[in-house]
Amino acid sequence: MTTALKMGVATVVVATLTAGVGYWYGKQQAIVHEDGSAETNTLAKSASEARKILFYRNPMGLPDTSPTPKKDPMGMDYIPVYEGEQESTLGSANLIRISTDKVQKLGVRVEAASMQALNKTVRAAGRIEPDERQTFTIAPKFEGYVERLYVNATGQPVGKGQPLFDVYSPELVSAQREYAIASQGVDSLKGASEEAQRGMRELADSSLSRLRNWDISDEQITALTQSTATRRTLTLRSPVSGIVTEKKAVQGMRFMPGEMLYQVTNLASVWVIADVFEQDIGQIRTGAKATVRINAYPDKQFSGAITYVYPTLKSETRTVPVRVELSNPHGLLKPGMFAQVELPVDSKRSVLTVPTSAVIDSGTRQIILVQVQEGRFDPREVKLGARSDDRIEVLEGVRDGEMVVVAANFLIDAESNLKAAIGGLGHSGHGAAASKGGSAESKTTAFVGHRAEGKIEDIDTKSGSLTIAHGPVSTLKWPAMTMEFKVANNSLLSGLKPGMSLSFEFVERGQGEWIITAIKPVTASAANPHAGHN
Repeated sequence: MTTALKMGVATVVVATLTAGVGYWYGKQQAIVHEDGSAETNTLAKSASEARKILFYRNPMGLPDTSPTPKKDPMGMDYIPVYEGEQESTLGSANLIRISTDKVQKLGVRVEAASMQALNKTVRAAGRIEPDERQTFTIAPKFEGYVERLYVNATGQPVGKGQPLFDVYSPELVSAQREYAIASQGVDSLKGASEEAQRGMRELADSSLSRLRNWDISDEQITALTQSTATRRTLTLRSPVSGIVTEKKAVQGMRFMPGEMLYQVTNLASVWVIADVFEQDIGQIRTGAKATVRINAYPDKQFSGAITYVYPTLKSETRTVPVRVELSNPHGLLKPGMFAQVELPVDSKRSVLTVPTSAVIDSGTRQIILVQVQEGRFDPREVKLGARSDDRIEVLEGVRDGEMVVVAANFLIDAESNLKAAIGGLGHSGHGAAASKGGSAESKTTAFVGHRAEGKIEDIDTKSGSLTIAHGPVSTLKWPAMTMEFKVANNSLLSGLKPGMSLSFEFVERGQGEWIITAIKPVTASAANPHAGHN
């Protein structure tokens, strides 16, 4: 045998072995039947046998399961649920299924639930008020008369020690004379006994203390004691720099002890009293920084600190006053102005959060749509916690890392409700393809549900039901029988009589509940009660 012949034989042998191995491997992967169904063989079966199928669930998310494979009224295969996947794959009994192209059209966006610190800003309305610690009143402690006014207008700025008004008081004149007489007595009794000198000094000190108790300054007392003549009037001065916020003194008026004549307020620092809502007050802390904006100065913002949270709540507005102290060196902030206050709240711990747009709040419960897989969404009832500006804490119902719908979730909810309504009432478009020609396969896929022909045995208009003796139904593998059907609406009963032959379409709305969605009377010659759906 020549070398070329030997090489040819070897090539044929190798090719044959390769083809045999390929054929054996292909046979081990799958066996394809004539009807198009595939059966997994040894290698593929080994993978599926490792995962036990628990049951089969409805592909549209309806609360319907089956222990064996089957199809729904629309001809869709029930989906197997494997051991260990019943929670993650099935989700709830109300799983929503939407095609991927419709998901794109709806503009659905998803985002993972994540652990984050909830930092938020509490916003509140406030008002500018004077610092109560920088407000002073001028109220003489003796009776007298206003002789002359130096500051005669409310709102007038004054400096510390600036004269406000002159007063005349008989009590003041009497006190000056007593002190003058006592001082002269001390000088005249220098050569007398010690007891007499001590008594005269006590009388002089008593007169001097009386003047001090009337809040007369030391400079004025010194001027009164050094003068031998009694002064008729006394000038009262401002104890602090500020603005005259109240003036009751009128020239020539008589005033009584303790009567307020002037009020002077130092506006170098002011308070902002912000009304914080009840649900936010637990996050406000003393010492935190605050930002204040005033409508009069839209291009400016003022910073201050929270100095006090008031212990009472206003029942009318359900708010708690919070005090923010601001520096006001240029006098821009005026008492009575309205303010917008922002109080930042920083959280030091991380919690499970989702965007606020992910929550569908019905008022009685909160729902979040979780994307189980592409085109399948699980509506979860959740328990919510604290909120920030754009995120919200989830206490129960969602796990970290799960994808939640953050956009178009209301559209998905509406879509699922619409499908449930259509599935319950049936398709109004049935029969559109029945008038057209085509194969049995094309007719089957054109209808949602099943078709049959039969004869009316009884009509119950109150319950909206028909008792029909119908022929076999091949799509359900039913034999000919007599059974009761309900109609989708009572208008379908119009013109029907017992004994009438008809062709009808029906769907299964619930377990064992069959609903007729379309009815077409047939002539007696064409009627065949034993002719089922083809």
